[in-house]
Parts: sequence; C-alpha cells; structure tokens
Amino acid sequence: MLKTVREQASGLTKDQRNAFVAAYLGWAMDAFDYFLVVLVYSEIADDFGVSLTDMAFLTTVTLVMRPVGALIFGMWADRKGRRVPLMADVVFYSLVGFACAFAPNYTVLLVLRLLYGIGMGGEWGLGAALAMEKIPAERRGFWSGLLQSGYSLGYLLAAVAFLGIEPAFGWRGLFAFSLGPALVALWVRTRVEESEVWEKSVALNRTPAHQVFRNPAVLRRFVYLVALMTAFNWMSHGTQDVYPTFVKKGLGLSPDTAIAIAVVYNIGAMIGGSLLGAYSERLGRRRTIMVAAAGGLVVVPFFVLSTTAGWLMLSSFLMQVCVQGAWGVIPAHLTEMSPDAVRGFYPGVTYQLGNLIAALNLPIQEAVAERHGYPAAMTWTVVPALTAVIVLSAVGKEAKGIRFGATGTRAPTTTAADSA
Repeated sequence: MLKTVREQASGLTKDQRNAFVAAYLGWAMDAFDYFLVVLVYSEIADDFGVSLTDMAFLTTVTLVMRPVGALIFGMWADRKGRRVPLMADVVFYSLVGFACAFAPNYTVLLVLRLLYGIGMGGEWGLGAALAMEKIPAERRGFWSGLLQSGYSLGYLLAAVAFLGIEPAFGWRGLFAFSLGPALVALWVRTRVEESEVWEKSVALNRTPAHQVFRNPAVLRRFVYLVALMTAFNWMSHGTQDVYPTFVKKGLGLSPDTAIAIAVVYNIGAMIGGSLLGAYSERLGRRRTIMVAAAGGLVVVPFFVLSTTAGWLMLSSFLMQVCVQGAWGVIPAHLTEMSPDAVRGFYPGVTYQLGNLIAALNLPIQEAVAERHGYPAAMTWTVVPALTAVIVLSAVGKEAKGIRFGATGTRAPTTTAADSA
C-alpha cells in the first residue's frame, strides 16, 4: 500500500499542486470553523443560557444551508469557471465566521451559522472539482483521500486552537482567530489557473444545467448519490459531532482530555483518508468504501463502550481511520460520476443534499442521550449509517479512471474497474 501511495503522490506540476493546496486549505479552514462550534457549544450554551439540544441546532442550520451554497456557487462555477467563485466563497465564509465572535445572543449566532452554511456548501464541490480536474486520472485516489483529510486537519487545528486560545480568550477568541488562516487560503487561490477541463467543456458545449437533467441517467445517478451522501454524512457526523460532549458530559473527563482524544482520532482520520484513497486505485472506489465501512462496524462496540482515556483514544482512532478512509474516496468518486457540463454543481449539491437530510443527527443524538445515554445514542445512529453505506455502495456504480472532458452532458458510463 505504501508503494501505491508513493507512486500516486509524485509528479504533479506547479499548477496542479497549487490547485490541490488551494482546495485543501479551503476545506480545512471550512471544517476548522465548523468544528469550533462542536468543541465549544456547551460553553456557548452556558453563556447564552440555552439547552444543549437547542445549541445542537447551530450545527443543524449550518448543514441545512449547505445545499443552497452548493447550488449558488456550483452554478456560477459551471458558467464562469472555478477560480472566481472559489475566491468569493472563501471571503464570504471567512467574514461570517469572524462575525460569530461578536454575536450578542443565541439568535444572532444562529443566523450567522446559517449564513456560514451557505459558504461552507460552496466550498467542497468547487474545490474538489478544480483539484480533481487537474490531477492525472491514475493518481486521483491518493489526492482525493488527501484532499478529504483536509476536513480532519481542520478539526485537528480547531482542537489545538481550543487548547491554546480558549483558556485565555474564550470561545469568542476562537472565532476571531479563524480569519487569519482563511486569508492564507484566499492568497493561495489567487495563484491557481483556471481548469482546462472546464474551458474545454464550455468550448464544446453550453447546455444549461436544467437541460442536462432531462437525461434520465443523469437524474437517476443524482438521486442515488444524494442517498449515498446521506448515509456518508450520517456516518461521519454521528461519529464526530457528539463525541467531545460524550467524553466531557457523558464520562466526566476533563475538557483537555476530550481535546487530546480529538487530536488522536483526527490523526487517524488523516491517515485513513490518504491510505484508503490511494488504495481505491487498485481495489476500486466502491469496494474500498465497503471495506472501510465494514471495519467501522467491527470497531463500534469499543467505540461506544470504552470509558478510559486510553481505550477512547484507540477506539476513536480506529473508527476515524475507517470512516474517513471511506470518505477519502469521495472527492474522486463524485467528480468521476459527474457529467463535464455540471461538475461544479453536481458533486457539491449531491454531497450537501445528503448533509441536509443528515442535519438532524446531532439533535437526535442529544435527545436520545438525555434518555438512554451517549453509548445508545451513538450506537443507534452509527450502526445503521455504516450499514447503509455498505449496501448503497454495493448496488451502485463507479467510473474510476474516467478521462474528464469526454462526457459532456452525459452521465459517465461504468468503467471496466466497476465490472471487475
């Protein structure tokens, strides 16, 4: 597997590297700001005098508005190119995230997180489209996994920032700090050239998105990918969002211990995404996802029943290797399954509609935890999600290795790798 990683990781041009770094940093900073709320929402609840169940809706409104951002920025990107919408998006969500530091009450913060969801919704699809369109087809697996691990890096940076900033400046200081790294991501994006695949697609075809969706194969695949992304998002949010609160409130461990555990399992997530993303070039996209999700099912009992710091670190590390290992395939998988004419729109909207359907995960987990405890809350949400990921991947298709710029308005056809 390490040889596979080395083979795929080498040989990018300067522009390809810049495009990848721009997408990676944008996704990392996006996740950084999102997980700030996850790490401090119990502290914010105390400040504003609201319940944890009410506070959980801060993440819900963010997820609910993601499809709006994916739609707005995705359609813009398919008409005008990837670069400008990506730069506008990072400016928008950076300013909104910074403004959260000055929210005077729960209602204002809720509105700001709603707006932040629009920016977050535009980030992933456009960044993935630009990066995957520039990466050589035979190397997409590794770079897909590494790109998706930017989400885990953002979580990891949020955990480290919590340890270094929150004790001195509180939760407001964390949101104020988030502006700096986001501006770095913006600077990198100014150095990226436009996607040649998009330029070729525009030159050959100017079919509006609504006409592309008149193709039954494109529409069927869209519905399938929304279902797949619903299961994926329920799987990831179910294993991450409530976990710091489970460690602090459910087990009574210190906030520093909860953050240390978060650091460990995000390292596991980054390892899993990169390794399994690379391995999907040999095993196939769907089979890699199924293997990773099955591994997650094996880890569930240890993940939900561990009570000591050591076992919590080990079980959560292994769980995120599996969960984010499956996710590592997704940037390549969704972009490969998208017609050229709507690749700015198609992956991001399917991803974010899945997020919308999974948006009630955290409130449901908190509500179940109040009655039955956190182990039950995580088990009852995570096991069905992992199972759904396996089943949906088994019945789906893939287009591993497809050459972008050849499908136009059609849904990419199943490749030999899928039927092997």
